Amino acid sequence: MKTKRKKFPRIPHLSWSFGRLEDDIALNSIEQLQCLDDIVVTEKLDGENTTLYHDYLHARSLDSKSHPSRDWIKHFHAGLKHDIPQDVRICGENLYAKHSIFYDALTTYFYVFAIFQEDVCLSWDDTVEWCQLLGLETVPVLYRGKWDEAAIKACWTGKSVFGKEQEGYVVRNANHFKFEDFQQNIAKYVRADHVTTNRHWMHEIITPNQLAA
Repeated sequence: MKTKRKKFPRIPHLSWSFGRLEDDIALNSIEQLQCLDDIVVTEKLDGENTTLYHDYLHARSLDSKSHPSRDWIKHFHAGLKHDIPQDVRICGENLYAKHSIFYDALTTYFYVFAIFQEDVCLSWDDTVEWCQLLGLETVPVLYRGKWDEAAIKACWTGKSVFGKEQEGYVVRNANHFKFEDFQQNIAKYVRADHVTTNRHWMHEIITPNQLAA
């Protein structure tokens, strides 16, 4: 059975995000997040958005072309795909190649930030459980609890959990929600002047990030 493929939605910027570009979207209203009793803040990692299915994988574009920076994730997916249910898609960050930030203490090259079962984004607890079952790692959690703007803003330290610079953070509803409601249940903060090169990273010589010794 061929899985229905879906592009991962764009995440809107929080009002205090410095890294919003002209073609980025902003959160329409923060009220829905503010009333939540359970939110999760995770580190935003500087990699390539990648979705894994039981029979396919792609970057943000559904028809992603071959590129040397994607060779590692293709091999990784080949060993994992038979354990992914047909109605599930796993979304995460492919960190094999350096983009704007060079990491030298990663524990893997693929970190999960969301899992969808058909048109439902699973709760964070279910996401963690699936990752444990499949031997995957999630993006680092920086805060969990009720909406607390001061605590959320404090998640920006400028330093990554993996030792180098921090790109930003993502705030999401810890409970499950529908795909169609995605942009009302998640938002991001990105550092100022995040992109530091004139050319797109895919046109540069590939510099692999490093795993921790």
